[in-house]
Amino acid sequence: MKSVEVVGRLVLDDRVVSGRIVVDDGHIGTVDVDDRETREDLPFIAPGFVDVHVHGWGGHDAMGDRAALDGMARILLRHGVTSFLPTGVTSPIADLVRFADTVRAWIPTAPHDGAQPLGFNIEGPFLAPARRGAHNPTLLRVPGDVGTAALEPLVDGLRLMTIAPELPGALELIGWLRDRGVVSSMGHSAATLDEARAGYATGGGTTTHLFNAMSGVDHRAPGLAVAALTDDLAYTELIADGIHVNPALWPIITRTKPVDRLLLISDAIPLAGTGDGRARIAGLEVEVSGGRCTVAGTDTLAGSVIALDTAVRNVVRAGLALPAAVAAASRNPLRLLGVTDRGRIAEGQRADLVELDADLCVRRVLRDGRWIAAA
Repeated sequence: MKSVEVVGRLVLDDRVVSGRIVVDDGHIGTVDVDDRETREDLPFIAPGFVDVHVHGWGGHDAMGDRAALDGMARILLRHGVTSFLPTGVTSPIADLVRFADTVRAWIPTAPHDGAQPLGFNIEGPFLAPARRGAHNPTLLRVPGDVGTAALEPLVDGLRLMTIAPELPGALELIGWLRDRGVVSSMGHSAATLDEARAGYATGGGTTTHLFNAMSGVDHRAPGLAVAALTDDLAYTELIADGIHVNPALWPIITRTKPVDRLLLISDAIPLAGTGDGRARIAGLEVEVSGGRCTVAGTDTLAGSVIALDTAVRNVVRAGLALPAAVAAASRNPLRLLGVTDRGRIAEGQRADLVELDADLCVRRVLRDGRWIAAA
């Protein structure tokens, strides 16, 4: 594999600076920076984005077959996403096992011109009925009613799982997953503050789409959102589409959470990128109209239709510094998963890089030592 030279405004951990990267065999060999002047005519060069919560894109369903996963990986890459977790939704346990088996069998054959899978994520079925959001209520389960033997076939490759910590048996399940290297995400929950804190203390590492489908910021009855915001160790997901969380609330998150604990996610559904329309997801009819996705005939949000490049643009336009925005879309989710070989512009790192124009739109993506044009 020949060397590749990349020149631009490098988005480093703490600043943006003009510089040059030399890539050898798909890894960053050298990084030369010029702190004297940042050239405005150069493109931005950032670490590739990492989406740890994405259900599909471009008509491709994460719970589909290998062809669907191929299509999803390829189109995500063209939006700057170089690594991701295909994310399943609340389904019968047998269907989730089939999903896990499909992803595990697909990972070794995932396309080199697509985002690389780092395992998979499962959102449900251990969710609170009152905070189920767009998940099928008939398929929700209580952890205490499902033996861990039934869940053992899911563990290999499972990186994240959403759990409502107040459910009977939830804390035991969170501990069981922790001992197997799986991070539990607190979400779809009506937990009290104490119940939520117990979930984090037991091993809950992150928070599923903060503010959405959870007990919130009530001055007399604080819930999961308050526990997430006040726990400096807890990661928090944000769907930065301007629909799921009003941008007026974003500063509360960025001023409360340590800079390395914010995660930008898409929570995108298979209809993302296909325009307005309808589809069935896990037995529920969802519709997209004007960029807003809901359970058909209701106002209940059912995921988003953005990718992480849009999320990064949105939070930067709202005032977040570019290095912090990029970290939330790259280094932070990787740290959550314990992945250390990518996500930073530094010698020895994998050269998963995204080139952005002045408006932070993706121009092209470097993957395995070759450039791939944006969507």
